[in-house]
Amino acid sequence: MKVKVDENLPIEVVHALHSQGHEADGVYDEGLAGSADSFVLERARAESRILLTLDKGVGKVVAYPPDQYPGIVLFRPPRSGRGAVLAFFVRHLPALLSLGLAKRLTVVSETGIRQR
Repeated sequence: MKVKVDENLPIEVVHALHSQGHEADGVYDEGLAGSADSFVLERARAESRILLTLDKGVGKVVAYPPDQYPGIVLFRPPRSGRGAVLAFFVRHLPALLSLGLAKRLTVVSETGIRQR
């Protein structure tokens, strides 16, 4: 799986994906930190990468129709902070990887995973 990790997720998410054999790069490492959602999504689309983010703005399906992007995964952990977000990601990664993420908005929350 080819993934772009947004700047609001810990860099360890990139490392965790690499260790699972996935091709992942980080927005921060590419000098895109602070870029608008639309720009980050366009980069992800141009590179055929699924975007992983905490940014609720990308969940606006009218503004960002999921079928027009390689995939968008929105994480909604119950707590903030680097350690809590990373633990949330690692806990949900196996279930997430078992789903078809292409051209869908996937929302991962404490109550489960839903897709549009």
